[in-house]
Amino acid sequence: MASMNETTEKEELANEKARKNQKPKEKVDIKREVLSYVILLAVVAGVVLIINTFFLINAKIPSGSMENTIMENDQIFGNRLAYKLGGDPQRMDIIIFKYPDDESKLFIKRIIGLPGETVEVVDGRVYINGSNTSIDDSFCKETPLGDFGPYTVPADSYFVMGDNRNHSNDSRLWTNKFVRRDQIVGKAFLRYWPLNKIGLL
Repeated sequence: MASMNETTEKEELANEKARKNQKPKEKVDIKREVLSYVILLAVVAGVVLIINTFFLINAKIPSGSMENTIMENDQIFGNRLAYKLGGDPQRMDIIIFKYPDDESKLFIKRIIGLPGETVEVVDGRVYINGSNTSIDDSFCKETPLGDFGPYTVPADSYFVMGDNRNHSNDSRLWTNKFVRRDQIVGKAFLRYWPLNKIGLL
């Protein structure tokens, strides 16, 4: 019959063995948990990258050229697919595009002239194709001034202007005056910052 000491030693050995067997398991569980977080972060980063590359453009407005529609430092989303799914840019659309005089820069302006149209600015008012009636510019920050044009918009191109007409670097002033369709990155559709101005454009 086993003595008390022998029994205690056996129990301690068994407990020791059990503890040794448990440690690696704990380490494996921690590694798996860390790995699961890494995978989750990678998936989220991948989804955000895909959305930013193919669906949305996130832009912070650097100037006041679109006031009061969009203010300096506002942050907006543009829809990259707006004109890739069959729709054509329309007059009054607000677009984000590669600046024709330096395509490394992105600009945001409003479409005023469509392909094939003639655009002329007389006393600050915009006339299309020699019409006696100017287009609606009630969105402008202040009464527009100046005479510009006439400009004939080439095929597959657009004439754009800022809503802050008297303080906007736009088609009237550029060397390359027109935005080609392939230079359009997206259509601005949502302001998300500041929060008190969140809404569709």
